[in-house]
Amino acid sequence: MAILQGLALGYLIGSIQPGLIVGRLFRRVDVREYGSGKTGFTNTLRTLGLGAAIIVLVSDVAKGVVPVLVGRFVLDDPWAAAIAGAAAVAGHNWPVFAGFRGGRGVATTFGAFLAMAPIAAIVLLAASGLVLWATRYVSLMSVLGVAVGFAVLVGLVVTGWLHEGYLLFGVLAFLWVELNHIDNIKRLLAGTEPKLGQGGARRTSGGA
Repeated sequence: MAILQGLALGYLIGSIQPGLIVGRLFRRVDVREYGSGKTGFTNTLRTLGLGAAIIVLVSDVAKGVVPVLVGRFVLDDPWAAAIAGAAAVAGHNWPVFAGFRGGRGVATTFGAFLAMAPIAAIVLLAASGLVLWATRYVSLMSVLGVAVGFAVLVGLVVTGWLHEGYLLFGVLAFLWVELNHIDNIKRLLAGTEPKLGQGGARRTSGGA
């Protein structure tokens, strides 16, 4: 029962899309019609500016934090916490409240890491910051940062510092983030990926 509660709570909270809400409030636009077509921090920054993007970033991180904390301290079940975190990322990526068109799940993944394994979250944040500072590619930051965080999580589970159930979250979140960035990886290899703050034009029907 606790696992089912965690699943439902995580998915429903994850499905709330601050990017869409802020877009409507700030400029009466759907941010999915611009830039990458996603609802997260990067596309909000491109479309609406830094203030709106920060609101979205904090909200998306909170979507990962809250379900995991509920799973850990209210439901008191590590498996429920792991499922809740994974469900929150799934909800962000494929939200029932927004036609199953959301974001890529990076900020929500970080929030779940933060509530589940603060050490992994700190390492993830440090690695991400270093990559962004060196390259200004948010996509590369996301791909490498989450990979590093996942590696630390695996290490903590293997050494007994974390419950083995958290590994389920790590595997699912890692795969979803990496798969959601396949197009970005192709553009990085081709040298056409926009850097931080670039690429906010309105999308066409065939836009990527």
